[in-house]
Amino acid sequence: MTETRKRNAPPRTAPPAPHTARAAVPPLAPGALPGLGHAAALLRDPLGFLGSLSRYGGVVRIRLGPRTVCVVTDASLVHTLLVALAYDCPRGAVQDTLKTAFGDGLLMSEGQAHRDRRRVVQPAFGPDRMAEYVAVMHQVTEERAGRWRPGQVLDVAKEMNHLALEIVTRSLFDARLSEDATLAFHRALPDMVKGQIVQSLYPHPALARLPLPVNRRFDAAVRVLNRVVDQAVSGRPTDARSTDAPAAGGTGSTGRGGTLPALLRAATDPATGRPLTEADVRSEAITMFGAGTETVSTTLTWLLDELLRHPEVEARVLAELDEHLPAGAVPTPEALARLTYTRSVTQEVVRLHAPNAFLMRTAQVPVELGPYRIPARTELLYSLTALHRDPHRYPEPLRFRPERWQGGGGAGRQSFLPFGAGKHKCIGEAFAWAELTVAAAAILRRWRPVAVPGARAREVVWTTVQAHGLRVRLDPRDARPPRPDGPPADRAAVQAPPAGRCPVRVPDLTPAPTPSRTARRPGELHTAALRHADWAVGRGLLAPAELPGYRAYALHELIGHAFPRTRGADLDLLVDMLGWFTILDDRFDGPPGHRPAEARAVVDPLIAVLHGAAGGRPDASGPTGLPTGDPHGIPTPGPDGRLLAAWRDLWERQTQGMSPQWCARAAREWQACLETFPTEAGHRARGTVPALGLPETMRLRRHSSCLYPFTNILERVHGADAPAALHAEPALHRLRANTADAATLINDLYSLEREERQSAAAFNTVLTLQRIRGCTRSRAVAAVRARVARLRRENDALRSDLRRRHPAGRWYLDGTRELVEGVQAWTSTSDRYLVTDRPRR
Repeated sequence: MTETRKRNAPPRTAPPAPHTARAAVPPLAPGALPGLGHAAALLRDPLGFLGSLSRYGGVVRIRLGPRTVCVVTDASLVHTLLVALAYDCPRGAVQDTLKTAFGDGLLMSEGQAHRDRRRVVQPAFGPDRMAEYVAVMHQVTEERAGRWRPGQVLDVAKEMNHLALEIVTRSLFDARLSEDATLAFHRALPDMVKGQIVQSLYPHPALARLPLPVNRRFDAAVRVLNRVVDQAVSGRPTDARSTDAPAAGGTGSTGRGGTLPALLRAATDPATGRPLTEADVRSEAITMFGAGTETVSTTLTWLLDELLRHPEVEARVLAELDEHLPAGAVPTPEALARLTYTRSVTQEVVRLHAPNAFLMRTAQVPVELGPYRIPARTELLYSLTALHRDPHRYPEPLRFRPERWQGGGGAGRQSFLPFGAGKHKCIGEAFAWAELTVAAAAILRRWRPVAVPGARAREVVWTTVQAHGLRVRLDPRDARPPRPDGPPADRAAVQAPPAGRCPVRVPDLTPAPTPSRTARRPGELHTAALRHADWAVGRGLLAPAELPGYRAYALHELIGHAFPRTRGADLDLLVDMLGWFTILDDRFDGPPGHRPAEARAVVDPLIAVLHGAAGGRPDASGPTGLPTGDPHGIPTPGPDGRLLAAWRDLWERQTQGMSPQWCARAAREWQACLETFPTEAGHRARGTVPALGLPETMRLRRHSSCLYPFTNILERVHGADAPAALHAEPALHRLRANTADAATLINDLYSLEREERQSAAAFNTVLTLQRIRGCTRSRAVAAVRARVARLRRENDALRSDLRRRHPAGRWYLDGTRELVEGVQAWTSTSDRYLVTDRPRR
């Protein structure tokens, strides 16, 4: 490999741009440590550190030991660096380390040598080859997925590594690696990547030659990779098992001509006219193995992880495949071009999980980069991952939103650089996009991955952002899905709550919930609860020690009963909303519940978040018209600040894509709900709770239960507003009020004993009836039960009339019934109102 001759064009000698007043030295990032500089911060949290630098400027200096490196944080400046300044700023220290492994081939060469080599390799990735490659990609994935078994738990990252390596080997080399060679390749790759980043941080290149453990592992990994590539290129077996594999190299086992090694061996060096050497062939081969396996396999892993988190996206992908790529058909480039939504999904995965944590260039001459003056010999570093998570160019950067790429969307070519730009842009870009789509389609058509609890993908950052830890259980795609999250509770269970949960029996409130018309995946509700716990702890709303008691409330089950057809991101939103409101409600069990000024201080900032939505469609600053807070989701310190930061997130998620009319209605009804907290605190402070009459108690309870906002959410999860004519009906307003009252009264029955034991005076309809009528507990309970029965009968009549006159709104009318049934089913089983000797949260 070291025999490859490298011809670099000398740096251009054009006179530098004249210095102007705007050219300035990039600012130095704060926080440098003596001797280490920013190296500790970079190693401890690479993405967080690099992402934080944009606040200081488009180019920011950092210190890595004795070295000073300029980090380019602005995407347009990175594009300038890669295109306009490509000759003046060749590759830097991180990539230089790879010369030991990849030689001076296409990946590492510069200037005329790079142009010559690219001209030789380019035909292997021409449009005329893609149909053949796509067919091989499909065959390889079908073969591998066909070896999986129902119920098997799959280590996704490991399996995608093997799949990507096999696709590269079969499509570009028409070869098959032995089992031992495949395993050796995957074991060696991490040591090479780790060695690459460590050696790039050495203050002097000589340290890479010392017999340090990291250097020895790096050298051993390079030797393994060379042996594996030699097997693929020359067909020479590298272990005993390889004799069972078809021969590699040449025209390959299938006799298919035009492989990459054959193409290279038939080419001549444009500079000398002589054929390429075997070292040249191996250099390009190892480049394709290195660049075409880890990044693609990592992206496939993130793709499957995101589809698990967003089943509604997976459903749209499958529907598009059914329409444009019939089952059993071999994909073609033309068919792939019709999968526009699937392409948006893969683009969003690549944006959110850009595999290149950081890359480097070196300024060989003084250059100006935007307003900044960069001296000669300065190292320039940039992170594609950080650039693609820039909130200024990608709103809600950490949210998975494929729709941002539809209709010509996205933040522009200069902001989306997963394959680089300019003369060094990845030659295999079209190959990689096709591979992602073909592999995902073949897997999803055959298998339905189900997340293993506690085994989701997590970021591990070296020079690439790897996905570790994702494990899934495989269910056949054509198998009939089981009932969602277990069968609904039977009538007896709904009617007779366990002893200790409620002091009264409610035998005739509601029938069992209607089964879902669209089955929710098994375990999907439980998985949503796990994600909600992560969200609540990550937002600082709960401490980890509080989770066991909080989980006993089983809030996700209330959402599951009340919204039986909701899945994916909408399901997460509803569980997060209910959890947030429950934590807010518990906040008023303490001092704010007795002190109106404290209650107002908690509530007013929450209401302020709503103000921008009432006047029309959300603007660029967020659905509320107000700043959306820290783009990385870091909550404001203090319990009230954390509630506020979480509320901003929830309000933005609620209103995303909704009509101005819906946003205005939701804002009004959330405000009415939130205003009840200071009102109740005022009554407690004045001692007027015992004297509060039934109408005032009912008004407070109707709005404080948040049933109105959750009724609005029926439209959010349905994906459209209810018909305007239906909203104009007085009968609908009566139906909504009855729905809120019925659910609130059921809640009052089950929460009665718990609320009696609280120090704060409770707003409970049963207690109010006992007080104003002077009746016994049993008579008050009977009166509340009778009221619920009357409300249900009246609602049935209202729904029947409204369905007849507004059949297009049937889904909304049915949803009001399911809300009440869901509250009944949940209150009879949740520990939220369980009375214990010790007070709960």
